[in-house]
Amino acid sequence: MQNSLDIINYVEYILAMKKGVVLILLIFAATVFAGAYFYDFNVYHDGDNVVITWKTLEETNLKAFVVQRGTPQSSFVDIATIQPKGSNSSYSYTDESAYKTNDMVFRYKIKIIGNDPSDITYSKSQSVLQNVSGVKQTWGSIKAMFR
Repeated sequence: MQNSLDIINYVEYILAMKKGVVLILLIFAATVFAGAYFYDFNVYHDGDNVVITWKTLEETNLKAFVVQRGTPQSSFVDIATIQPKGSNSSYSYTDESAYKTNDMVFRYKIKIIGNDPSDITYSKSQSVLQNVSGVKQTWGSIKAMFR
């Protein structure tokens, strides 16, 4: 009888541990997006520019979204800060500076900043190959000469 009682206690202990793990995972999942339930992240071409879009379901304790760009050879840098609009919002950012280089692979991701300075998370990155028209590339070079 003692053995079966030990087995029952052991099974109850394992189930309690699994519940604890599930609770920890749920807490982690709720904070992964720094107060924003973030989805539908897309990066695509719109003519010569790159457009970055995303949507949110819920936004709580959210300070800002930061669009970041990098290349396979370089780390990510901040290129724009977008203020949150509130729950169930759609966001779009057009990267017009990407036209300056042709046949370049760019990577983009979103840094999600919560009101607590330690509450920062990142979306997965997405890559896009930038092809620029010769006219736009020449115009960009002419503008750069007069800066």
